[in-house]
Amino acid sequence: MDREMREEYLVVIQAKDMGGHMGGLSGTATVTVTLSDVNDNPPKFSKSIYEFVIPEDLGLEKSGGRVKANDRDIGENAQSAYSIIDGDGKDVFEITTDPYTQEGILQLKKPLDFESKKSYTLKVEATNIIMDPRFSSGGPFRDTATVKITVEDSDEPPVFSSAGYLLQVHENASVNTILGQVFAHDPDSSDSSIRYLIDRHTDLERQFNINTDNGKIMLAKPLDREMDMWHNITVTATEVRNHSQISRTTVTIKVLDINDNAPQFAKEKEVFLCENGNPGQVIETVSAIDKDDPINGHIFIYRLASNNPNFTIKNNIGKLWLFHQHAL
Repeated sequence: MDREMREEYLVVIQAKDMGGHMGGLSGTATVTVTLSDVNDNPPKFSKSIYEFVIPEDLGLEKSGGRVKANDRDIGENAQSAYSIIDGDGKDVFEITTDPYTQEGILQLKKPLDFESKKSYTLKVEATNIIMDPRFSSGGPFRDTATVKITVEDSDEPPVFSSAGYLLQVHENASVNTILGQVFAHDPDSSDSSIRYLIDRHTDLERQFNINTDNGKIMLAKPLDREMDMWHNITVTATEVRNHSQISRTTVTIKVLDINDNAPQFAKEKEVFLCENGNPGQVIETVSAIDKDDPINGHIFIYRLASNNPNFTIKNNIGKLWLFHQHAL
């Protein structure tokens, strides 16, 4: 019997008494015979070659196409598992089974790049999950098909040469000084020209300008390190032929110090001295501060602004000791 040809039979059974001799009575009953399924059919792809066109910007784990191996069996005997067994896209694609439709779903494991590879060929296999050694010679049934994939070019946004840029400039740099350059390119084969702009929400005082054609960043206003040592601006790169394709990068600008501030006394002091003070007695220690930040630290030289024979000073690593020199 072959369930796939005919699944159900109706059989009429007759019973007679008196051994079936003349004059005996009889009765009949109808018996329904239903054949249960065994896994005696392999999965079979509906065609030997599948062809798909997939955009290069298809997201990871997104469906790029479906294949289907049909099985004449039913239930769990018809369930199949799909796998990629050969081809130049084994590391790029994977295939999973849709539990509801029993289709094989092609998905991406790695991003596609039309500019580097435009097509792939895969060999996929469908295998019965349930094994019946009576019909499969000790192993599950299998079938294979070829999948040809064409990668379709997508318009991608510009790509900066770096995820972020660090530039340095001395605070005495003149206006229009070039601080550095950012660079972005169009990864598409069309290689569109790029236009650069500074996001003015990140440069409210408009202290910097950028050359829209080559990405060179210039100083627009004088800088003061003592007011602001760091500046963070955002630069956008836009395709000239498609303004919707925009990328952004962060440019961090460090303002380097120059010695443009005079030292100041930390605080004003009024010094009192008893008239019987001893010569050589320290009567006060004063210190100074400087807004600048030299690499080797501050070193101040102190001196009396006017000659007074009653007092002298001594420099001591940036501090001033005021001595009583003569008796008053």
